[in-house]
Amino acid sequence: MPNPTRLTALSQADFIRLLTQSGARTLTAETLRADIESGAPVNEDGTLNLIDYAAWLMKETAENAD
Repeated sequence: MPNPTRLTALSQADFIRLLTQSGARTLTAETLRADIESGAPVNEDGTLNLIDYAAWLMKETAENAD
């Protein structure tokens, strides 16, 4: 049985692939790396939680809008 995609534990490559296939036009490995360096949440094992990342990104966007 194939391993199901877990939106709460995506590798960085799978995270980028999922979002770009869903229409994200500006997400690159460099962009993601910069986001992580700026505080984007990462799981202990280095994977990314799509929900946590989206919440972080919304918070960052709101703070930068002020």
